Amino acid sequence: MAAVRGYRRAAVAVAAARPGGGGPGRGTGPGPGPAAEPAPQPVPEPAAPATAALYVHWPYCRKRCSYCNFNTYVVPAVDEAAVRACLVREAHTLLRLSQVHSITSVFFGGGTPSLASPRTIAAVLEAVAGAAHLPSSAEVTLEANPSSMDTSRLTGFRAAGVNRLSIGVQSLDDAELRLLGREHTAVEAQKAVEAARGLFPGRTSIDLMFGLPGQSRDAWAQGLEAALGLCDDHISLYQLTLERGTALAAQVRGGTLPLPPQDLLADMYQTAHTVLVAAGFRHYEVSNFARKGALSNHNLSYWRADQYIGVGPGAHGRFVPRGEGSCSREARVQTPEPVAWMREVQSQGHGTRSRVVLSPLEQLEEVLTLGLRTDEGVTHELSLQAVFGVPGEAQVLQDQGWLLLDGSGLRCTWAGLAVLDSLLPDLLCQLQRRWALPGAHRGGTRRGMDTDGHSGQNVGSVSGHNG
Repeated sequence: MAAVRGYRRAAVAVAAARPGGGGPGRGTGPGPGPAAEPAPQPVPEPAAPATAALYVHWPYCRKRCSYCNFNTYVVPAVDEAAVRACLVREAHTLLRLSQVHSITSVFFGGGTPSLASPRTIAAVLEAVAGAAHLPSSAEVTLEANPSSMDTSRLTGFRAAGVNRLSIGVQSLDDAELRLLGREHTAVEAQKAVEAARGLFPGRTSIDLMFGLPGQSRDAWAQGLEAALGLCDDHISLYQLTLERGTALAAQVRGGTLPLPPQDLLADMYQTAHTVLVAAGFRHYEVSNFARKGALSNHNLSYWRADQYIGVGPGAHGRFVPRGEGSCSREARVQTPEPVAWMREVQSQGHGTRSRVVLSPLEQLEEVLTLGLRTDEGVTHELSLQAVFGVPGEAQVLQDQGWLLLDGSGLRCTWAGLAVLDSLLPDLLCQLQRRWALPGAHRGGTRRGMDTDGHSGQNVGSVSGHNG
């Protein structure tokens, strides 16, 4: 999971984890080299990418959780037939506009897409398969809320084409679930995950949150152990971030709820890393852990800067609209409000609210920001040695043990991954400075990335918020 999107998208560890606290200050290393140094040369733009990932946003929930500021809506009734028709039409329009030949993965996020009927999921997938090749092996993920995923619905989703579930468990403690405003209980979450694993063995992911008001390290460790007894082979862990306008933020600001101190948050993150790695999980992205090869292919497409198309109210996309004769990658955002979005789709075939051509530098900045969230790092998007292998901030961070730059590319050490947000400003500063050298613009760039295909929010680890 697709910059960070609320509580889910932050680089979860905090600056307090670093010796002495705080992040590395700008200007801590030697300045740029002499002007005669060769400028970094980006990788040339390849032929039109033949593939893309697809994100589909279902904007509706039964209730709004206390921490949620996402593009979601609670309405008395949903005209699902109308929403379905618009999702199908917009998917067809944008796929035709992108001229991609094949869809590598589909992700139904929200909102609570498990509130949609299997018929709607099937209709969208049929539209995708009609406009581009959708391989039988393509990963098709549905975000699900434990309170809206009985066995019969799950069976219907599987028959519709879903082959992976991402379940918003968030906690296995009833008091914490009430604090978060979740509809389900811990027992209901357990039953939902067990049912999902029976239908989607090895392809059921759960979300957990930490850093809740009043939460202790011991309570978090107990929750992790409980999750290990329940989960399949993928876990996403997200530190709570208080978002302006949410009920939980108001309670904390009003003094009725305490937040854990920064050093405790860092300790919680370290605990999760230690426990899950010991249990055989690969910590393959800041917030994501997988074992037995169960990585989220869809989210990896975001972090690796592949093209992706966003369909639905507020969805984000990054692709080249070659159907219009363009050869430039655009950042596109769909109209966020569902009624307005449907009106625009019905009148013009899509609800794109904004589209911005990304400059080569902007694309490289996004590649760096998102690629460093993974354990594989940035491997091929720009001339890494020319940009970061010279005296400057990156060299200082390497000397301090936060980064590695070698023949495999640029990546964080575990210690660096834990404090990624505090490293990025310095790295972006060095990239921008090196890019300004004469000749740096020759050759174009490869691909760029924002954060995720989600609804009008920032991302990183992508996959919606599960209700």
